[in-house]
Order: sequence, then C-alpha cells, then structure tokens
Amino acid sequence: MIATEYIIETTYLIATALFILSLKWLSSPATARRGVWAGEAGMLLAIVGTLIHSGLSYRWVAIGLVLGSIIGVPLGRVAMTAVPQRTALSHAFGALCVTLVGTAEYYLRAPDVPGFMMGVLSLEVILGALTFTGSLMAAGKLQEVLPQRPITYKGQNFVNLGMLAVALGIGAMLVMHPEKMFLFPLIIVIPLIFGVMMIIPIGGADMPTVISLLNSYAGLSAAMMGFVLGSKLLIIAGALDGASGFILSVNMSKAMNRSFTNVLFGAFGQEQTSAAAGTKEARPVRSASPEEAAQILGAASKVVIVPGYGMAVAQAQHKVREMYDALTKKGVDVKFGIHPVAGRMPGHMNVLLAEADIPYDKLIEMDDINGEFPQTDVALIIGANDVTNPAAREDSSSPIYGMPILDVDKAHTVMVIKRGMGAGFAGIENPLYYMDKTLMLFGDAKSFVGSIVRELSGGHG
Repeated sequence: MIATEYIIETTYLIATALFILSLKWLSSPATARRGVWAGEAGMLLAIVGTLIHSGLSYRWVAIGLVLGSIIGVPLGRVAMTAVPQRTALSHAFGALCVTLVGTAEYYLRAPDVPGFMMGVLSLEVILGALTFTGSLMAAGKLQEVLPQRPITYKGQNFVNLGMLAVALGIGAMLVMHPEKMFLFPLIIVIPLIFGVMMIIPIGGADMPTVISLLNSYAGLSAAMMGFVLGSKLLIIAGALDGASGFILSVNMSKAMNRSFTNVLFGAFGQEQTSAAAGTKEARPVRSASPEEAAQILGAASKVVIVPGYGMAVAQAQHKVREMYDALTKKGVDVKFGIHPVAGRMPGHMNVLLAEADIPYDKLIEMDDINGEFPQTDVALIIGANDVTNPAAREDSSSPIYGMPILDVDKAHTVMVIKRGMGAGFAGIENPLYYMDKTLMLFGDAKSFVGSIVRELSGGHG
C-alpha cells in the first residue's frame, strides 16, 4: 500500500513538472511542438496515477472513456478555421465537469460541510456554471450560429452584476448554513444564466480575449475542485491554467489598449453609424488583378504579409506558403507581421502559418515589425481589418482609438485581399482602403493568392 502511494505521488510530481515545462515551451513557436508533447505526456501520467488508486470503479471509468472518445474524436478533427470554437467547447466541457463534481460532492457531504470547504465548493460551482454557458455562447458566436454583434439593453451591466452578486451572496449564506440544501440549486442556475448574459453584450472583435478569460475561469474552478477532492495535482494544474489564461487576457487587453471592464461591459463591435456612413460607397478605391499584384510583389525587395481571419476562413495558409516560396526564390525578403489579437483566438495566425510550415523566424510580432514598415516595399494584407485600421492612431472618435495596430499604411505600397468593403469585427470602416497607395484585391483569399502564385511561377513579375 505504501509502495503504491509512493508510485502515485511520484507520477503526479513528474506530471506537474511536465505541465510547467509545457507552458514554458508553448510560449515560443520554436518550442511549441515540444510543449504540446510535454503537456500530453503529463496528462497521460496524471491519468495513470489516478487509475492506480485502490477502490476505483473501473467500470465507470470505462464508460467515461467511451463517452469521452465519442465526443472528443470528432472534436479533434475539426478544420483549423474551427479551432477557436472547438477550444471554447473544450472549456465548456471542462467547466461542466467541475460543476457536476462540485454538485455531487455537496450532496454527498451535506449537511455537515466545513465552512472553508463550503466556500470552495460554492466558488467552484459558480465559476464552473458560468464558464459552461459562457463558453457555449462564445462557441456559438465564433461559429456564427449566434449574432456576433453585441446585444445590449438599458441597465444590462447592473442586471448582470446583480445576478452574480446574488449567487455569491447565496454561496456565503451556505457557508454559514450548509444545511440549507434548498439554496444550492440557485448557485447553479443563476450562474448558468449569468454566463449567457455575460457573453451577449460582447462583440466578435473581443472573442480572443473572452476565450482566454474563460480559459482562466475554467482553470480556477478546476483548482478549487482540487481542494474539494484533495488532489494536489489538480490544484497545481488548475492554478497554472487559471494564471496563464489570466495573464494572456491581460496581455491581449493591453494589445488592444483596453481594460477588462471595457471588454466585458463595453459592447464593443456595434455597427457604427455616422454622417459619413451613407457616403462611403461613393468613395473611390483602386483595385488590381492577380497579374498586376504578382508584378508588384515580384519587383519588390521587401514584403510584409499580414494575415487575418479572412485567411483562416478561406484556408489560404498553404497557398500563402507557396507564395512565400515563390517570392523567396526571386530574392524577395518576405516576413509576416503578426498582431496579438488577429483572428479569433490567441495565437490563431501563428497556428495556421505553422501548419503551413512557414519558418518560425519569419513570424514577427507587432512591436518588432512596426519599425520595418517604412522600409517595406509592399505590405500585403490577407483578410485582416481592424488590426490594420489607421483610425486607431488618428481618429479620437473611433471606438478603436488607442489600440496598437500594425503600421501597414507606412509601407510604400499596400495591397489588401478582401471579399468586399464590409466592416470588420469592430463594425467600423477602414480608411486604409481609400488611400492612394492602397490596392484592393477583391476575391477569395485562397483563389487570389493561388492566382498570384501561378503568375509568379510563370515568370511574370
């Protein structure tokens, strides 16, 4: 028995170390693959260590394994463009697990639940429940089965925060009177509703930050579940998840020059209406064909490609890799400018470009690439909108004013691959498209880039 406990504790210790190393390695594209393997190995050891415990019902474990595989295998085979909503669903399932375990533990222990344990249980269930429905709402918005624009009404923030306060108040009452079992369902139902109401006023432009914040909530609720179950490994893993998600959310908010309160309560992403809105269709734009674009790119010395969600939707990353290869063969210096919140989840563009085997050293973060745009011959934007909008620097009335952007407008020539002139997630017009140095390349990103590659490979330019 002692030997078994020693093996379990050693297994958990190694798993903990692997989780920590995984986070460290995942912070860099060059070591990200190693980080994934370390995380997977750590989780495998954690599962093995748990299965060694005596008194475990392997029948229920087997049932859970089968059900989890039925759900998990299809989720793991989604297209790269669907990774953000798949991630949100993962948060939802994890949070649901925490909520169910917390509920079961309360009813198994009630009414004799110590005050500290009752407090942890209450927070676990509240966080888990709101994360479950919040993550489902986020996934729905990302999948576009729910409206991406914020839905607001007068007094909304007061109502939402009031609901959360009531849930926390009931949790505090249960700490003092754990025998009042009729109150417990309320700290499940109210947060479930709050999770929905929390995401409704948040626009699609803020989904990357929201996803990382929900990840933090899921991690914190899992850490609390670790206290309830007496699992040191779960406490550490949940704390790592919660802390890393929170830090990432802070960094992403800074990247948008906005606060958490503005992200959660600012209804960012409403369609902007202005006096100029009715005349924007009449403003002239310059467009170019794939042949013309290929000639300009082939004659350039330095090109910076800026990817965005449009590239993800079109699944154009592999064609972009072909264009990178064709330009590099012509002696063109090609780099990629990556904005921290481009796409719909943290690191979205990095993941897509890594899938296409773009060299890691060519993926340059915003702060490092911005100084190079004045010396750049061509800035080629593929489906990015708000993160390249100069209104963030120049228009104090713009809702994105102050948000750090990629300074593509400082390049000698700007080319934008876009289906049309529609607004981005922030719901505002981009004056970049009307500049004299800008050429609009209208069409599907994958098809247009493919046409450019054919022209480059055929000797044009």
